[in-house]
Amino acid sequence: MSSLLIRNARTVNEGSITETDLLIKGGFIERISSDLTEQYVDRVIDANGSFLLPGVIDDQVHFREPGLTHKATIRSESRAGVAGGVTTFMEMPNTVPNALTQNLLADKYEIAARTSLANYSFFMGVSNHNLDEVLRTDPKTVCGIKVFMGSSTGNMLVDNERILDDLFRQSPMLIATHCEDEATIRANTEQYRQEYGESATAALHPLIRSEEACLKSSSLAVELALRHNTRLHILHISTADELSLFRNDIPLREKRITAEVCVHHLWFDSRDYDRLDNQIKCNPAIKAPHHKEQLLAALLDDRLDIIATDHAPHTRAEKQQSYWQAPSGLPLVQHPLLMMLEFVKQDKISLETVVRKMCHAPADCFQIDRRGYIREGYWADLVLVDMDQSTPVSKQNILYQCGWSPLEGYTFGSRITHTIVSGELVYENGEFLTDRAGKRVLFNR
Repeated sequence: MSSLLIRNARTVNEGSITETDLLIKGGFIERISSDLTEQYVDRVIDANGSFLLPGVIDDQVHFREPGLTHKATIRSESRAGVAGGVTTFMEMPNTVPNALTQNLLADKYEIAARTSLANYSFFMGVSNHNLDEVLRTDPKTVCGIKVFMGSSTGNMLVDNERILDDLFRQSPMLIATHCEDEATIRANTEQYRQEYGESATAALHPLIRSEEACLKSSSLAVELALRHNTRLHILHISTADELSLFRNDIPLREKRITAEVCVHHLWFDSRDYDRLDNQIKCNPAIKAPHHKEQLLAALLDDRLDIIATDHAPHTRAEKQQSYWQAPSGLPLVQHPLLMMLEFVKQDKISLETVVRKMCHAPADCFQIDRRGYIREGYWADLVLVDMDQSTPVSKQNILYQCGWSPLEGYTFGSRITHTIVSGELVYENGEFLTDRAGKRVLFNR
């Protein structure tokens, strides 16, 4: 592997910003110092005061391969993520076929080994009928177990209370949950179908997939985790109502129950449906403005632990269908860091906190081996950011296979100039330098 020296960077790491140089050899960070000189390196990058961050770890994406490759592939979406500073992703099991067996899970790892530009891990899926298979999952090589406690693709809704109790009682590893109560959603759907028929729009989505549905399901997940002392991670919290379920009086490393917020629930609110309609239809739904404000407050006071994307691409044609037919999900993995850097510029959050929530916290939450921090001996997953350059979002520079973004027309006030994955410089000033750099993520469990 090549060697690389980064000079004159403002390194953001573990709560502080320091001016440092950094030497990478053999995929790892070999030295961090204020004045490094090295005659025998393959490449020197002068950061010239740009900010050097650990690579973003996105713990929730849907890259659609296998089976849904008309929407996206592991290759296409990992490239988009790398361009956005995402060096590691954890992908969900609701592909086709659903990743409900160890063999199907292994198939996804094999695809990523051939095609992923970013580091990768994949969740094992749960159904009402595969508990024995789930319990065979290796906690050292797989990020976690995913449970849809709300509707999803294929055979992945787990609504059997006995199976849920058995899973929470027996699982030795992290369980990640999508929490929306299916009975509540079905009742709301029937009500609004009768009232609006085919004239329904996405503005109804937060009423159908309501605060009540989220709170009821999240409360059940927390109850099960407390009953069995299960390691529970609740994904994409979207309501202020759920925030009382989570603690901020103990360090993250001591928590048995953790929670994630996604960038779109911090960025958009229900007023945006008039403009974007089905483009921002997602599950759980984007809701009223006060939820967005309280989610940010909970992120800052550590009730919410991680920032992620829930990147879920669909084709433009699929999204242009009527409300009832249009699928839920939006593509985001190219821009989450830039979105959070906008909040930094608006003095809503510090740069150090962004790094803690997008890099350090996922590494700690999932017990990832030697990633998520800028430390000697750790994998060199790094991002250089120029906070004084801008990045417009347009059809010409969107890298998702689906070719669109709800952020089109927005200009960010920062630019990602370099991304390093497992020691390899893979992205530089808009150009990809290799087609393959990602490695399988391992876990200290």
